[in-house]
Amino acid sequence: MSFVKLTASALAIAAVSATAAAARDQVQVAGSSTVLPYASIVAEAFGENFDFPTPVVESGGSSAGLKRFCEGVGENTIDVANASRKIKDKEIAACAEAGVTDIIEVRIGYDGIVFASQLNGPAFTAFEPADIFNALGAKVLKDGEIVDNTYAQWADFNADLPAADIMAFIPGTKHGTREVFEEKVLVAGCEATGAYDAMVASGMSEDDAEDACMSVRTDGKSVDIDGDYTETLASIDANPNGIGVFGLAFYENNTDKLKTATMSGVEATTATIASGDYPVSRPLFFYVKKAHIGVIPGLKEYAEFFISDDMAGPDGPLAEYGLVSDPELASTQAAIEAEDTMQ
Repeated sequence: MSFVKLTASALAIAAVSATAAAARDQVQVAGSSTVLPYASIVAEAFGENFDFPTPVVESGGSSAGLKRFCEGVGENTIDVANASRKIKDKEIAACAEAGVTDIIEVRIGYDGIVFASQLNGPAFTAFEPADIFNALGAKVLKDGEIVDNTYAQWADFNADLPAADIMAFIPGTKHGTREVFEEKVLVAGCEATGAYDAMVASGMSEDDAEDACMSVRTDGKSVDIDGDYTETLASIDANPNGIGVFGLAFYENNTDKLKTATMSGVEATTATIASGDYPVSRPLFFYVKKAHIGVIPGLKEYAEFFISDDMAGPDGPLAEYGLVSDPELASTQAAIEAEDTMQ
């Protein structure tokens, strides 16, 4: 991977006080494990091409990163939170209570969520959301009744799937990927099987029924992974029948170990995600603390570099790694330059 050497004059450099520079001169980033590889590539290239130290990039999940981001303003708090989902209203409120009132939202592009298994494992070639719900939902619809999920093998509810024991490794609740998985797969599958309507017909409110659709079984068939995708990969390595939930970029960089199934008949590729044909895709973001711009050296320059054409454009290194370039990237670039904050 090669990068064009940039000079400091390529971007306007904000004035930094000597005191702040002495206190902390590295941009600090934390959050989504999905965004982590992209941010790491950008941070490395930034350190090589600018007269600023290489930013420190940590993982931990979208929710954990945003929690740290909202702890307050100052050199002891992070500057940027990576997220594989939009920041929530309650997180914005928590930020405001801690004095973080000016937040810049940056959409970097799009990614897809894939369902991958061991390369030489069972033939998981095609899924529908209903299959994932029937395999993992805490309660499912059987013979017109909502009952505890006792399915043991995939073939128990779909003869086209392997007679292999159900074992799935899904993102833990602090990961942004989990929320997309719940909304676009579990809830969609719950509705497709008729379970949602049956729950409402039994007297549950629509909100309670949706919550029930997102509840996963706790009998060992579904395992939450609180770490990053490398932990999910290790779990699949140790479980021949295991299915894991990954971001497309991670899967594409591990095709020597993993194979992926289609979802609703569509293969996850940059082309199908860009076209909107792949049903389980989502935008990726990072959030910048505006109060730190001009105080933490290189913060704005890092943000601008991240979403530059050279990095996040369709021919940039992030696209090579699996990021689907945002068609509205130019608008994002203008918003960063103007330091536009969320309203």
